[in-house]
Amino acid sequence: MRALRQNSTNGPEDLHLINDAPVPSPGPGEILVKVTAAGVNFADVMQTRGTYEGGPTAPYIAGFEAAGEVVAAGEGATGFAPGDHVLGTGGGAFAEYMVMSAAGAVPVPEGWADEQAPGLLLNWATALAALRPLGRLAAGETVLVHAAAGGVGQAAVRMAKHYGATVIATASPGKHDLVRALGADRVLDYGIATGEVDLVLESVGGANFAASLAAAKRVTGRVVVYGIAAGEAAITNRALNFEHQIHVIGLHLGVLIEHAPGIFAELLEELRSLIAAGVCAPGTPTIHDLADGPKVLADLEARATSGKLVLRP
Repeated sequence: MRALRQNSTNGPEDLHLINDAPVPSPGPGEILVKVTAAGVNFADVMQTRGTYEGGPTAPYIAGFEAAGEVVAAGEGATGFAPGDHVLGTGGGAFAEYMVMSAAGAVPVPEGWADEQAPGLLLNWATALAALRPLGRLAAGETVLVHAAAGGVGQAAVRMAKHYGATVIATASPGKHDLVRALGADRVLDYGIATGEVDLVLESVGGANFAASLAAAKRVTGRVVVYGIAAGEAAITNRALNFEHQIHVIGLHLGVLIEHAPGIFAELLEELRSLIAAGVCAPGTPTIHDLADGPKVLADLEARATSGKLVLRP
């Protein structure tokens, strides 16, 4: 089968298309899916650099999010039958076939094309977790969403407005109009002071992390951290005691699914209601051929993209 193989930790430049990758076999509790749309995420970029915690060791078939058609099931895998269209995660998504956990897969929503489904789990569920169960967002509060033109950022802006928040967003200058169209009340460049906000969604890291800490209200402000796109940043116990008396909350969706399955089940139920209400609607992803994957990841790393990116095998 065709697949994209990462051969080193030298970044997207060492991601190559191969035509002789073996088709994987589903193990116990797994389903084999013929991939029709593989989602691209910043975590894919980090994996090509070897900086994603717990990521695969090169060489490996890249990608971990995809939608497609179920073609076979392993022992004990229930809930889906051949011909069903599903969305899920697992290693080797940038290929014509991949295996994923049946328990972690969800049906492609009725009326959605497979190409529109990537992002529903990773982007929308991450944004919802950051806003609600972890960020404890209430109507009337102010939310600062960093990287608001990205997949998680766009979902967060739309949902925060739905829940009655005032939304301040940051994005590169050329993406401000896009973010305004999503409903953001103010759109700023990265690093610009925003004053006191109730909740900060922090996915950038680097120098931007300090601005996020400073933006949160003393005592009641919350900063949910779910990404480090611009690099690592730190906060000390001294800073929390004397400078930033705020709540700093870490979020990794995979860990949430494993250690708080009840919360994840509630997230999926809330997502279903958001789909029914038209808040979570099928988007218009930018679709590329699988062979263009290395350039797509390089552009994502350079912040030259916006919205959801999809590879078609």
